[in-house]
Amino acid sequence: MIIGVLRESRPGEARVAATPATVVELVKLGYEVVVEPGAGLAASFSDEAYVEAGAVIGEATAADIVFAIDPPVERLDGLSRGATLIGMLNPRLDPGLVEDLSRRPITALAMDAVPRISRAQSLDVLSSMANIAGYRAVVEAAHVFGRFFTGQVTAAGKVPPAKVLVAGAGVAGLAAIGTAGSLGAIVRATDPRPEVADQVRSLGGEYLAVEAADVEVSATGYAKEMSDDYNRRAARLYAEQATEVDIIITTALVPGRPAPRLITAEMVASMKPGSVIVDMAAANGGNVEGTVPGEAVVTDNGVTIIGYTDLAGRLPAQASQLYGTNLVNLMKLMTPDRDGRLVLDFEDAVQRSMTVVRDGELTWPPPPVPVSAAPPPTPTDSSSTTTEARPHEKRPVPARRSALVGVGAVALFLIVALSPAALRGHLTVFALAIVIGYYVIGHVHHALHTPLMSVTNAISGIIVVGALLQLGHGGNVVTALSFVAILVAAVNVFGGFAVTRRMLAMFSRS
Repeated sequence: MIIGVLRESRPGEARVAATPATVVELVKLGYEVVVEPGAGLAASFSDEAYVEAGAVIGEATAADIVFAIDPPVERLDGLSRGATLIGMLNPRLDPGLVEDLSRRPITALAMDAVPRISRAQSLDVLSSMANIAGYRAVVEAAHVFGRFFTGQVTAAGKVPPAKVLVAGAGVAGLAAIGTAGSLGAIVRATDPRPEVADQVRSLGGEYLAVEAADVEVSATGYAKEMSDDYNRRAARLYAEQATEVDIIITTALVPGRPAPRLITAEMVASMKPGSVIVDMAAANGGNVEGTVPGEAVVTDNGVTIIGYTDLAGRLPAQASQLYGTNLVNLMKLMTPDRDGRLVLDFEDAVQRSMTVVRDGELTWPPPPVPVSAAPPPTPTDSSSTTTEARPHEKRPVPARRSALVGVGAVALFLIVALSPAALRGHLTVFALAIVIGYYVIGHVHHALHTPLMSVTNAISGIIVVGALLQLGHGGNVVTALSFVAILVAAVNVFGGFAVTRRMLAMFSRS
């Protein structure tokens, strides 16, 4: 089958749906790739680079599979019968396009409808683009702000660090927090999902919580529409912060709905002259009153409101590479035999969720996808759960537990009484090791189990020393057991150090 890569027609769109690097991967899957002339020029990818990667320069609309970034509305009539269109179709907010697609004998997959589940992360275009947009938002704010982000003390005077407030700690928000923090700013962030607090702090930011009854762990990974009570409390928080911070970056979006209004005109008016607001939700209506999509405006009190809708596209080479990689991962999923034949499996929840139209049949909206992020149900009566056992829980009877402890104590006493004096010392060390090991490992957070166990496995090298001392003593059986002990312990030693090294490498800067 042939994959066609369109040249984007939207004014200002510099990205392209495939790069020379991703073309190589698509050819390995058995596909032929046709790239339209000049499709990658705005992202610094020449036609010659595509040819060297194995593509052909030509007309792409007649291909079996058509890659695009924005919906090619003006070119839908040129698609061949039975073709598959893959792009960011925005079916949640563009019902007119969905209806138009359903009238055509094609299949359409929306890359921005990938469900937020673990095994679909490699296809998640929204996260890929949001990561770039969050970084670029800070760069745009720094350019307009015109002052240091980091504080300095010089002979000419003291420069205070900039204060940045990030509203929404999703992928874009976290990228903005990390970027602003690396530039030396004091970063604060707020989000209705309390589970992101640790992520904010890990990037050096300060999490500002909004205490409200409907704040709970997100079941889908996305923020939900909040209650009026929460919105009132959040508005007070934003009003307080607006008078203090120099830069506000808003990223709040609810899937399928217009962007919620977070920053009012009164809050903007209370900000200091020269302050900057970057409204990353401008394309969906904006989080800030006064935002003009696609433009930067300056208010009467000297606050600049940036409403650019192409933040990711302002880094076109990087954005194209990440988007193209997402498409390659999708093609790997849909090409199980690596034979260049696309197979759409509706039994796969990921593929089903992305499909807007299948062979001219409307399949949108898809059924909900169960996700593991859903919080477990909490008991309604907390007082009853603390005093009464649940039906499926079996609590040990105190008398039986005391009997077991007594039997164990008697058995241990007999073993010590009948064992040689040399063995008693070893038994004492063994018992202490069990107790200490239980409290050291059993009470450690689950996220630290891997590095902890890798270190303890490395410590088990003492077994190697003990086994070496037994080689050649006590007969063939002792020698054989010593050899087995050395072999197994050596695996633990080298494996433990290897795991530790790999984990440390994850946190090192290259």
